[in-house]
Amino acid sequence: MSQIEVPLYDPNMLRPIDFSALAGPKDDGHAPRILLLYGSLRPQSYSRSVAQEGARVLRALGCETKFFDPTGLPLPDGAPDSHPKVQELRELALWSEGMVWSSPERHGAMTGVLKNQIDWIPLSAIGGVRPTQGKTLALMQVSGGSQSFNSVNQMRILGRWMRMITIPNQSSLPKAWLEFENGRMKPSSFYNRVVDVMEELARFTVMTRGRKEMLVDRYSERVETAEELHKRVSLTDI
Repeated sequence: MSQIEVPLYDPNMLRPIDFSALAGPKDDGHAPRILLLYGSLRPQSYSRSVAQEGARVLRALGCETKFFDPTGLPLPDGAPDSHPKVQELRELALWSEGMVWSSPERHGAMTGVLKNQIDWIPLSAIGGVRPTQGKTLALMQVSGGSQSFNSVNQMRILGRWMRMITIPNQSSLPKAWLEFENGRMKPSSFYNRVVDVMEELARFTVMTRGRKEMLVDRYSERVETAEELHKRVSLTDI
C-alpha cells in the first residue's frame, strides 16, 4: 500500500458492516456504489481532499467509489445534453446507489461548481429511471475560516428537492488549510466525523437500495400514471 493510501483510522475501531443484516430480501450483495462530487477546480482543492479521505473509508467498508471531475463541465443551458462531460456525469449518477457532496463554503453558500453538477442531473426519468430518487446522500463542507454549516444546510435542502435520502450525520471542516499535511488529513475529531459520516452512508445505502421502490412510491404519481393509462386506452378504443 502506498504511503498516500495508508489509512488514518484505527483499523481495530472501524467495524465491518454486516450488509446481510441490513439488506433487502432481493439484494444480491454487490458492493454499494458511491459517487463523490466536489465543489472546487483549484489544484489544491480541500473539498476534493476531504472527499478522497471519505472514499478511502468507504472502500475499507466494502463500497465501490467513483469521482466525477467537474473540470470542463459547461453551464446548464450553455451546451446540449449530448456534451461529453454531461453524459459522463449522468451515467455516473445512474450507476450510483448513493452520493457524497463535498463543497467549500463561498459567500455563505455552496459553490457554483457543485451546484452546476447537480443542475445537470435531471429529476425527470432517463429511460424510465430517475437518476437521484431514493438514493442516499452524505454532505460535507470545508471552510477557510471558523466552522459554519451554511453549505451543508443548503445542500440538505437541495438533496430533499432531488428526492434523495439524506443521512442525518454530516461533516463541516473549519480552517481546512490547517487540517491537511502532505495531501492527507491529520488525525483529529474532524477526521473522526468524516469516518462517522461514511459509516452511516454505507449502512443507509445497503439498508435502502433494495427497498427504494417501496420507500419512494407516491400516491400522486400512481394516480397520474393511472390517468395517463386511461387516456391511452381510451384513444386506442376510438
